Amino acid sequence: MIEKLKKLNPDLDIYSVRDEEFNKYGKLLSIDTSEMIGTCLGLDFPREKSEYIPSVDALEKSDISDDLRMIMFGGCPTQIGITHGYNRFLNGLEYHKCSEINVAATPLCLILGLQYEMEGKEYDSSRAKVFFLEKGDAVEIYSTTLHFCPCQVSDEGFSCVVVLAEGTNTLLDAPSEDKLLFKKNKWIICHDENLELIERGVYPGIHGINYEIKY
Repeated sequence: MIEKLKKLNPDLDIYSVRDEEFNKYGKLLSIDTSEMIGTCLGLDFPREKSEYIPSVDALEKSDISDDLRMIMFGGCPTQIGITHGYNRFLNGLEYHKCSEINVAATPLCLILGLQYEMEGKEYDSSRAKVFFLEKGDAVEIYSTTLHFCPCQVSDEGFSCVVVLAEGTNTLLDAPSEDKLLFKKNKWIICHDENLELIERGVYPGIHGINYEIKY
């Protein structure tokens, strides 16, 4: 599938998470994700757009949940949730002050950048790179990596487990003077053409092409 994606998206740098290029952004984990995938595909799927649920009880209790917690934070409190639905565009980029584990319950693409590529609060989208995950792949995304909603590679949409420090992506207890701090442990910028996120208060710091994954 990755070769097909490369042909259909000649303006994008598309790699596999098995390529050396991924080493700057994260690492591939060797772990059996089959039960977790089955759980994801059994959950109610959005009819349109995408949704993120920070904690899903069935995923928290899966057979590899303790392994993921140990890999993630050495046993410290961790939340295991899901993002799934439909998305084909870059749209935004976020980062956390911790790594994030993603498990691809379907094939999908991640559009990634690096924090040091930002100029203040601004980011040129031409710096971003695309990484393809096969169904079942589990990866650690480093805290220095800019990332956002996965992109689908078929009309069926995408489904992805998200493992983060407990409380991440939940509502702030009080407003912050930091323009990029949108939720707890979630700093985000959006593309300057993404009016939906701008209206929600996200800083429009991404400039250039709002890349679309064609499949």
